Amino acid sequence: MAQIFHRSTNLIARFSVFSAIFLAGLALAVVFAVARSPYKTDQYIARAQPVQFSHKHHVGDDGIDCRYCHTSVETSAVAGIPPTKTCMNCHSLLFADSQYLEPVRESYRTGKSISWVKVHRLPDFVYFNHSIHVNKGIGCSSCHGPVNQMPLMWQASPLLMQWCLDCHRNLEANLRTRNQIYNMEWKPAPNQVELGRQLVKEYRIRSVAELTNCSTCHR
Repeated sequence: MAQIFHRSTNLIARFSVFSAIFLAGLALAVVFAVARSPYKTDQYIARAQPVQFSHKHHVGDDGIDCRYCHTSVETSAVAGIPPTKTCMNCHSLLFADSQYLEPVRESYRTGKSISWVKVHRLPDFVYFNHSIHVNKGIGCSSCHGPVNQMPLMWQASPLLMQWCLDCHRNLEANLRTRNQIYNMEWKPAPNQVELGRQLVKEYRIRSVAELTNCSTCHR
C-alpha cells in the first residue's frame, strides 16, 4: 500500500506539538510577569491628593518625625491619618494665607475631613499590623521606601505575598535597633546578619515557621 503522508509529516507534527507547548508556557510566563509588574501592583505611581502634601519637604527638609502625624503607628494596626488640627498646628502661622492650603483651612473650619487618596492598598483578606512591625525592629523605610525624598507619595514596594514572605524568611537582614526605626537614611550594617540574630533574640521574634504560617497574615 502506498504511503499516504510524506515522511516529513512526522517532523511537522512533532514541531507543532512542541511549539504549542512552548507558546502556552510563554503565554503563562507573560501573565505571571504582568501580574507582578508595577503595571498591576501600582508600584512607583505617585497619587494625586486633594492637597499635594510633600513628605520630602516635611520629613526630608524640615525633619518632622513620622510619629508627629502618624500617631498610632506604635500602638495600633494602622499608622493613622493625621486630623486637620495637626496640619493647623503649624499652618495657622506658616503660609496661613496661602491659596494652596485653602482645602486644609476649609476642612478645619467645617470639621469635614480631607479625602486623602490611599496609596498602600492591601486586599481585605490580608492582615497587616503596623505596631508589631515597628516594635519588632522593622523601620518605616523598609516598606515605604525613602519617604524623605518623595515630593508626592508613591508605593515603593510591590506588596506581593512573595515580598512579605522573603522578609519573614530573612529577618536578620532587615531588623534595626529601636532608635533607628524612623531613620530614613538607615542602611544595613556590615555585620547586619550578626546584629540581626541578636535582635531576633532581644525582640523575642517568633520562628520562621510561625511567621510564614498562613494564619499569620490571613485571618
